[in-house]
Amino acid sequence: MHISEGILSAPVLIGGTLITLVGAGIGFKKIDADQLPKAGVLSASFFVASLIHVPVGAASIHLTLNGLIGILLGWGAIPVILVALLLQAVLFQFGGITTLGVNTIIMAFPAVILYLILKHSLITQNRRKQSVIAFIFGFMAALLSTLLMILSLYFTSDAFNEISSILLAINIPILFIEGIITAFCITFISEVKPDLLLNH
Repeated sequence: MHISEGILSAPVLIGGTLITLVGAGIGFKKIDADQLPKAGVLSASFFVASLIHVPVGAASIHLTLNGLIGILLGWGAIPVILVALLLQAVLFQFGGITTLGVNTIIMAFPAVILYLILKHSLITQNRRKQSVIAFIFGFMAALLSTLLMILSLYFTSDAFNEISSILLAINIPILFIEGIITAFCITFISEVKPDLLLNH
């Protein structure tokens, strides 16, 4: 879901950068020393998962695992995803430096929003309920990311309206895959190391 350089308007780019700086500042404060190994592993997971991407016009679609990152890090998802996006932009020219703020909003902010809404729902002894909530988390995080990408293009130019509907349709399989992977990971974590769900 990276948006490439030279696509977005200046107001969208500036607004995205400012919002990301504020969110990243909050996120850095929320990550303590004990969470740094977890943050590093999740940033690497995001980095690798989103390397396999399919270009679609001005953007691209791929796995992000942002729902999983949101569950495990909360506000910390913003700096973790920001760092991974920066490395992708520098090393592989995915996305770009000028679009770093907007791309961070697209992929990190849905994770935080869902964390704030659903964080207490995941702490349950009912594994089936937990798996369903984790699936919803992963599915909705990917869906909100897709909608934010579409909004970014919409506020840039009406010329992107047609491709927006195509992007939404193409991302539908990704939504289910994100949900399934998130549910599987959370079920596994709750069995082997449940304190990871509480440690943030």
